[in-house]
Amino acid sequence: MRFKICLSLLLLTGTLSAQKQPFTAAQLFRNETTDLLQTLPAVKGWADDSHYLLTKGEKTYAVDVKTGQESEHKETGGWVMYPPLSASPDKNGQNLTGSPDGKWLAYTRDSKNLYLTDLTTGKEKQLTTDGSETVYNGYAAWVYWEEVLGRATQHKAFWWSPDSKYLAFMRFDEAKVPVFPIAGATGQHGYLESQRYPKPGDPNPLVKMGIVEVATGKIVWADYDASADHYFGTPFWTPDSKALWMQWKNRGQDTLKLVAVDPATGSKTELVSESQKTWVDWLTTVHFLGDGRHFIRMSDESGWMHLYLHTMDGKLKNPVTSGKYTVTGVSLVDSKNGLVYFTARKENSARTDLYKVKLDGKGLQRLTFGDFSHQVQVSPGGSYFITTYSNLQTPPKMALVDKNGKLIKELGDTKGAGFEKFDVARTELVRVPTTDGFQLPMTIKYPTNFDANKRYPVLISIYGGPNAGTVYDRWAYTPQSQWYAQDGLLQVAIDHRASGHFGKTGQNFMHRNLGKWELEDYSTAVKWLIDKGLADSKKIAITGGSYGGYVTALALTRGADVFTHGIANFGVMDWQLYDTEYAERFMDTPAENPEGYKASSVLMYADRLKGTLRIVHGTMDDNVHMQNSVQLVDKLENLGKHFEFMVYPGARHGFGTPAKSKHAQAETARFIYRYLLEKPFPGEVWP
Repeated sequence: MRFKICLSLLLLTGTLSAQKQPFTAAQLFRNETTDLLQTLPAVKGWADDSHYLLTKGEKTYAVDVKTGQESEHKETGGWVMYPPLSASPDKNGQNLTGSPDGKWLAYTRDSKNLYLTDLTTGKEKQLTTDGSETVYNGYAAWVYWEEVLGRATQHKAFWWSPDSKYLAFMRFDEAKVPVFPIAGATGQHGYLESQRYPKPGDPNPLVKMGIVEVATGKIVWADYDASADHYFGTPFWTPDSKALWMQWKNRGQDTLKLVAVDPATGSKTELVSESQKTWVDWLTTVHFLGDGRHFIRMSDESGWMHLYLHTMDGKLKNPVTSGKYTVTGVSLVDSKNGLVYFTARKENSARTDLYKVKLDGKGLQRLTFGDFSHQVQVSPGGSYFITTYSNLQTPPKMALVDKNGKLIKELGDTKGAGFEKFDVARTELVRVPTTDGFQLPMTIKYPTNFDANKRYPVLISIYGGPNAGTVYDRWAYTPQSQWYAQDGLLQVAIDHRASGHFGKTGQNFMHRNLGKWELEDYSTAVKWLIDKGLADSKKIAITGGSYGGYVTALALTRGADVFTHGIANFGVMDWQLYDTEYAERFMDTPAENPEGYKASSVLMYADRLKGTLRIVHGTMDDNVHMQNSVQLVDKLENLGKHFEFMVYPGARHGFGTPAKSKHAQAETARFIYRYLLEKPFPGEVWP
């Protein structure tokens, strides 16, 4: 009944669409004026509890929330570099980071050693001396940068204490990590890069945590076995600088410990230990309360990500949140009033809202409004927040709201004066039932001239990794998707049971068998589209990059009875070819789970390929090595299978340069027009 109603609405929408105009290529791709959308005010945070910061041109203003009066705001504080420096850190210096007191500058040089510069005198102090081709101090080894500390760190692996008296850093030894060769093809003879890259079952980098006393340069080491096979995560200094809180995981990644380390001695005290049957994720932060006696951590050990209040010695005081929903972050801890402001996917797993709750877990209140997904900026005292909100049908708006959820003022709307003139493609969020009780979220972007009596070619765009969903009820408009909708393409995004919509409970299905449930759930969704009369079963295309490239290749082989076309961009084709930390987190080692690795490999199903598969890879991809695609290509050739292979010389993970990205986008469009739309490629209008 629900879908019949939706179709009726679409028929009505189609009638109304006839009264609106389509976009031209110039309007979508050549920046010809449409007045479709406009920009929101540039709010960059809060000056204090009653003034938010608004940027206009090169100036920033503090805006009074009650009167709206603006006054120019000048930034204060922060460290200053005092020239001249006796040894300029700019020469081969990496990750220049000032101390909180503004007196010191820390950085690494040549990815090997850690240095300090006194910003008053300009004198440089070398803190470590044993850096080499395989030993790095304060500079993360590749697998730590990619999987543990994060790409945003730019390999930075050192952390100032709040009082600027200590500098903690990680030391990595990669001598036993296997080398993977990456070939460059430029010039007459080419060249070779040697990358230290541990693959499942290989030795990992050995890591130690050092703490430097800045005044003396003395280094103490955290009390761990330097030869142990384990992981350290991002550490956290306590606000009083009396302890460095370290994260430790075993190689199997099913136990996480939070440990307090004394910066003067390196001795450690265990605070919290968490174990799960599958895997435990790293803490992204710890929220220290202003009373100096408590902290809040996040954990999904219950099956859903929630907040827990602990005393500073690690003892659990009480859960702050609970239930079958996901907490996504803490916006503010108001210790004085005993409140926590947090964001969560509670009302609808495809939307994010702001809530407040007492530290004892009582008095939960939703503060945001409507059927929207919200991005919020909470004032320092929690009296107000600014939300940017939207849904699939509503372009983003911005509003000022008080601590009780009362709307104070609308601040902006991206909907332009010309919005109603154009036939903007309609996108709908639906839920597809599985036989075992899940309701899979799926967005459908309908052709602008939708005909309920017609079946359409389908393009499914996915990523598909664990806890990495792409289906959200928020505004998602691009010129390319609008153009495809005008030409009759049904565009779909699907999230499987382990995508994050169903908490850790759903994610646990992927343990030791990557690929199985992604493909099963995607197939269920496609069959639903076919059963509803929307999809042409002979034109079911899927595409994605990285993990999405893996799922795409798996869909065209293992799922060949459902999926007919695919573009697999730089995908992992066998999990034995990816890195230790990621692959083993979900799959364990090949020795521990040989059948799981075998069943999850695309190579095992190459003989089933019968549709049209395009494999795409950059030759110098240092994340997902082109080895993955080459092994699949070799397998398909030996089987006599027809397929397409596109190579991007010199490209790393992704397509690299703007020129190559533009080329890849155009080639994807050619694929869509040739195989799905069966129309000539509009090369003269495509960007």
